[in-house]
Amino acid sequence: MEAVLILEDGTILKGKGFGAEKEVFGELVFTTVMTGYVEVLTDPSYKGQIVMMTYPLEGNYGVKRDWFESDGIKAEGFVVREVTSKALDDFLKEYDIPGIQDIDTRFLTRKIRDKGVVKSCLKVGEKIDDDEISELLEKVRKYKDISDIDLVPLVSTKEPKIHKVDNKKARCVLVDCGVKLNIIRSLTQRNCEVIQVPYNTSYDEILDYKPDFVLISNGPGDPARLKDVINNIKNLIGVVPITGICLGNQLLALAFGGETYKMKFGHRGGNQPVKNLETDKVYITSQNHGFAVKEESLPDDVEVSFINLNDMTVEGIKHKDLPIFSVQFHPEARPGPHDTMFLFDEMIKLKDRK
Repeated sequence: MEAVLILEDGTILKGKGFGAEKEVFGELVFTTVMTGYVEVLTDPSYKGQIVMMTYPLEGNYGVKRDWFESDGIKAEGFVVREVTSKALDDFLKEYDIPGIQDIDTRFLTRKIRDKGVVKSCLKVGEKIDDDEISELLEKVRKYKDISDIDLVPLVSTKEPKIHKVDNKKARCVLVDCGVKLNIIRSLTQRNCEVIQVPYNTSYDEILDYKPDFVLISNGPGDPARLKDVINNIKNLIGVVPITGICLGNQLLALAFGGETYKMKFGHRGGNQPVKNLETDKVYITSQNHGFAVKEESLPDDVEVSFINLNDMTVEGIKHKDLPIFSVQFHPEARPGPHDTMFLFDEMIKLKDRK
């Protein structure tokens, strides 16, 4: 099959298609992880995006359902240098996702790094002529920016789910904005019961579950669009311990009156160094985000707890008095290092500060 990747600036790359025969639109982003293509593709935070892997060979070790981070592929499309197994091709076909290979991903990565993320179209088909490419370029340029799309409702659970444990030590209400399954696993493995609720669950419904703490999950898109979630968090502050991961970190900052902004090309990969400002310890972390918290916008009673050592951006915040903290990176990894898995223990300890 033929395939073409079209960027809004007019860049056109032709390659070989795999996966589904269709056209998709989304924000083109890259991730630097060298393994974990299954986890990347099934991460709900990639909804609305066409994902490119910087590592050149993808598919080497097949596909296994145990590696899923949701119920299926959430990325809109997949861009790689070379596919090395039929299993990856079949995986994309199963979830009706197109992919392109045999293109210069190094060139594209450098372009995004220098110019920033771009809107794009990925088309896979038997024959793609120049007239069709011209039409697709016009569609790309008219396509909405990711900040204008409501993505969280597309990946959040539709009804509450209870993840029970033996010898329960704590109860967490998890506000699902597009949660990765390993966040839930990381809590239940520590004997913490998790009640997973839709993103728009009201604060009084959350409190009806009598949680020991509330966790705001990761998810896709612009946090500023989630005004109902931000309002619910405001009403929970000072009432119950709260923590957050990735999008949850940004939503907490907004609930405190802070601001967020869109990054040039974001942090996506498994080798991002962050520093704990309280202990001066440095950790290598897994990350996947295109928005960040403005440090100068935070109120006096909220302080930055972690920073990114590559660009000094905010990687975590905490309240000076209340049992509230959140991180921008992914302590659950999948894929990525396990340096910060201990933070799930810290989340559970929040119950002692109720």
